[in-house]
Parts: sequence; structure tokens; C-alpha cells
Amino acid sequence: MQTETNEQPARYEYKFVSVRLKGGFISGKANESYRQDIVNNARDGWRFVQAFAPAVGGYGSSGYADLIFERRLSQPS
Repeated sequence: MQTETNEQPARYEYKFVSVRLKGGFISGKANESYRQDIVNNARDGWRFVQAFAPAVGGYGSSGYADLIFERRLSQPS
């Protein structure tokens, strides 16, 4: 049984932080600073959602990855 409510659906905002990859297309490892980026953003209320590295070079390689963060927008009163 489902009940009706007047609650608005949650709204979110998103933030993308680019992280350079080191080692070229062979290793594709991120610089270690990405860990600190995640911790720093969490302190500011952002939740880490995913890392995404779009293929932009030969062999599907990428020179960077985007760290994706979200946080819930406050509902208007």
C-alpha cells in the first residue's frame, strides 16, 4: 500500500574534479593527490560518487580522470 506525501523529491548538485593520470596509457595510474581531494571534499559536505576516465587518446587511453561528487541541496522552506 502506497501513501501520498507532499514531500518534494531530493535535489542534488554535482561537482567534477579533474585528476591527471601518470604513467601514460600503459599504467594509467592517478597521482596520489586524488585521495586527499576526496577527503577534502568530504569535509565540505560532498559525497564521492565515482571516478570516470573518458577515452581521449590512442588505444582508448585518457590523460585524466574526473572525480564526481554530489551533495543534497537544502529544501526551500
